[in-house]
Amino acid sequence: MLARIAARSAVRAPRAAMTPVAMRFYADNAFNKKEKAHEDQYARQHEKEQIEKLRKQIAQKQAELEKLQKEHDELNSSGEKKQ
Repeated sequence: MLARIAARSAVRAPRAAMTPVAMRFYADNAFNKKEKAHEDQYARQHEKEQIEKLRKQIAQKQAELEKLQKEHDELNSSGEKKQ
């Protein structure tokens, strides 16, 4: 029985050889290159739209900040006149 166990363990492949290998999700043919290019273009367009949206939000917040700063200055200047 010990001879059988020793014979089987010698035939088994090492665990390192059994681990999965990282695979690419696309092949190198022309269709997949075109598909990847379209995906990249979509991603760039989406990022561009997000950046434009953020820029608009920043402009709105800056305008709001300026308005609040002006109100604050007016309140401080009217408070100093009364004292």
